[in-house]
Amino acid sequence: MKKMYKKPDNERIIPPEKPVYLDGPKPRIYELGFAFRVFREFIAAFRTLHFAGPCITVFGSARYDEFHPYYKIAEEFGKRLALLGLTTMTGGGPGIMEAANKGAFQAGGSSIGCNIQLPFEQKPNPWVNATITFQHFFTRKVVLVKYSYGFIIMPGGFGTMDEFFETLTLVQTKSIIQFPIVLFGKDYYKPLMDYMHFMANKKTIHEDDLKLVLLTDDIDHAMQHIKTYIKQNYTIKPRKRLWWLFEKR
Repeated sequence: MKKMYKKPDNERIIPPEKPVYLDGPKPRIYELGFAFRVFREFIAAFRTLHFAGPCITVFGSARYDEFHPYYKIAEEFGKRLALLGLTTMTGGGPGIMEAANKGAFQAGGSSIGCNIQLPFEQKPNPWVNATITFQHFFTRKVVLVKYSYGFIIMPGGFGTMDEFFETLTLVQTKSIIQFPIVLFGKDYYKPLMDYMHFMANKKTIHEDDLKLVLLTDDIDHAMQHIKTYIKQNYTIKPRKRLWWLFEKR
């Protein structure tokens, strides 16, 4: 049986050995090196995922174990996406991410993980056909959005909120196409939706912006929402043959 990574109670956040940002101007050669490392990270991801898709990205907490109800639901989402011929993309770590990848992988679908280097918590899961490990959160988020035609946001913490609101902002501002965004877990997300209604009442967002998000507790409802949009706008052509190339790497 696969061993599940569990964060020890006494595990500490390890600070960086040296300041990286906010410590004054850097030499130009340093800035050039940073830009090159970012460029290299993008190119590596683009080469790996060029033929992947169409994808649905599943966001959610890394802290739910395999016995949690949300883990089981995420696993079912991965399975359903695979049956539709869609690729499941996640942040590549444990918890919700692992569950969605596992559901897709075991159902014979395509499964991708975009992992991030962290000193704690984030460990790559084995349920993927292709994986990329990023050093920077912003490059990782670009890739998680770039190849996706819809987004499922399961309960999660700061990282999940960051991913949710950045994706929502991109759709709201029409920086990307109005892809479906599913916010799953009414008990968990109702206070957040209530506050978004408060924002609309205060005119900081438009009431129509609230229609960009589907809040539901029903897997069938969520999948139908995604399925309807995809079938109305795209023809799904899974490229299973290309995963053989990834497996040979």
